[in-house]
Amino acid sequence: MKQLNLEDVVKYVEQNIEVFHVRRIQSLESLKLGKIIKRKNPYLFKAKNIRTSEDIVKSLLDAHLSSNEETLFGDWLEELAIFINTKVFNGWKSGIPGIDLEFDDAGIRNIVTIKSGPNWGNSSQIKKMREDFKTATKTIRTSHSKIHIRAINGCCYGQNKYPEKGDYLKLCGQDFWQFISGNENLYLDLIEPLGHKAKEKNDKYYDAYVGVINQFTKEFANSFCLDNGQIDWNSIVMLNSSSLSIGEK
Repeated sequence: MKQLNLEDVVKYVEQNIEVFHVRRIQSLESLKLGKIIKRKNPYLFKAKNIRTSEDIVKSLLDAHLSSNEETLFGDWLEELAIFINTKVFNGWKSGIPGIDLEFDDAGIRNIVTIKSGPNWGNSSQIKKMREDFKTATKTIRTSHSKIHIRAINGCCYGQNKYPEKGDYLKLCGQDFWQFISGNENLYLDLIEPLGHKAKEKNDKYYDAYVGVINQFTKEFANSFCLDNGQIDWNSIVMLNSSSLSIGEK
């Protein structure tokens, strides 16, 4: 184990946070209005009494982007965690399906799957993770028969009062970052560099966001509004839920 150099972390974040912002814009600009409508609950928007094209487009888009950005940033944090662990434990990005990071410490091979926060999966997804841990263990022991293996579900933020889950550990927030770095304050040290040129990056994103809002509002009015300007809810629900409608507008 090596001592973590925080300057290396700050430099990495400042040089690579651009990747997250670029992915945000690319994801935004690749969206299709019909695809978003198909993924969201039209009954909810009707119940909220949304009545204008711009309001419903903005609501649809914001609902989609909120979950999408969580995924994009989670992927970016996974890359950061692997970088940090490589510096301290000489860890590596795993090539085993379902495993993100592997590293050795005190004679133990740690196999880690990294998630954004603690509430990331349902019972089926948790079961799949456990199966991935078992498969990974068998794979590693094919060539290292006597190696001791520890499975970890690491979460980049949040808390977990009971980390011991029987066949794996669940480490969240401070505990996770300390586990992969040996630095108990790393979870705090990350905050400042993550804001590197944040205003500049978010201004670019907002320009793209406004462009999509305007584009989708025009498209929505043409495709999902009646001649009197009212929203044609039947058309929206049919696109979203009709067994006969499988195309996209």
